[in-house]
Amino acid sequence: MSVPTVYLGDVRKRPGFFNALGAHSPFKASSLGYRILDFPSPVFSTSYLFPARVGATTPFVLGTIADIPGIGSLFTVGFGYTIGILLAITVCAATSGGHFNPCVSVAHMVFNKFPVAKGIRYIIAQILGGYIACLLVYAQYHSMFHEVGLALKAAGKYDALWFTQTGPAGIIALYPPAGTPLGTVFVNEFVVDFVLGLVIWTILDPTNALVPPAAGPWLVSFAYGAAIWGFASAGLAANTGRDLGGRLAALTIWGKEASGGSYAALAALTNIPAMLFAVFIYELFLSDSDRAIPAAQLEFQRVHMLHKRTGGQHAPEGSSTTSDVYEDGSGSKNV
Repeated sequence: MSVPTVYLGDVRKRPGFFNALGAHSPFKASSLGYRILDFPSPVFSTSYLFPARVGATTPFVLGTIADIPGIGSLFTVGFGYTIGILLAITVCAATSGGHFNPCVSVAHMVFNKFPVAKGIRYIIAQILGGYIACLLVYAQYHSMFHEVGLALKAAGKYDALWFTQTGPAGIIALYPPAGTPLGTVFVNEFVVDFVLGLVIWTILDPTNALVPPAAGPWLVSFAYGAAIWGFASAGLAANTGRDLGGRLAALTIWGKEASGGSYAALAALTNIPAMLFAVFIYELFLSDSDRAIPAAQLEFQRVHMLHKRTGGQHAPEGSSTTSDVYEDGSGSKNV
């Protein structure tokens, strides 16, 4: 029995302007117009993700400095990151495939033959999203940043505290823990990013019956939350989009003093080789091309493969297009 393919346009009539951007528009999957329309999705995904984390970090750090109890903790920071990832994937995954981290995009380019030009475009969008998100959070909390700055200057602590992990600038850009050697920070970063990479690739494995598509966003969200709760204090970036976007935002706000020194490169780049190593280990020891794909994952893959802009040319054998289902001679839609 064939599986019917029903498109959104068959059951819901959108305004003409939006329909003009659909499958019958000049914006095909390979066109410049489609690339322009595709670009905002990873920007939006990181703009959901990073305000949640940076927004949760802001009252925690500023409240601690100002000795205001009860307005934040490491738990709320981790939970903010968890909810941010869940929102980012839920809202944007249907368009961008859930690309909210440059290391994931690089891994897809290396191991899954993801188009390099599109991957680079996504990475730029992710960094831009992180930059915008950090600037927005700074604008939303500008008064509190200003008041804490005045208090630190009055106490003579501004220079010693501002550009540190626990200082106000550490909310926007990342800095290493005080007194911790960069080698130790690197080990922490690499190990945590490696574990996160394994979790991500496990979720993306369509043969994993324990992780149906609807469970994936929850699992990866709580994996990142656990990483924040357990290892953020030891120095953790875990996302080039967040780190580099935040670094550029800090440089925009405070100038060269916010550069971060040697740690800036470590924070921005370590997650990429860690992710690639995690994928290599997963593919070598944990993946198996002879495993069958469960029904839930197969349906998820089928929905993506049948996107109208590709012309449905990747439709799995045994599936039927909308016209096959609807053209029964009566002119009615038998769904």
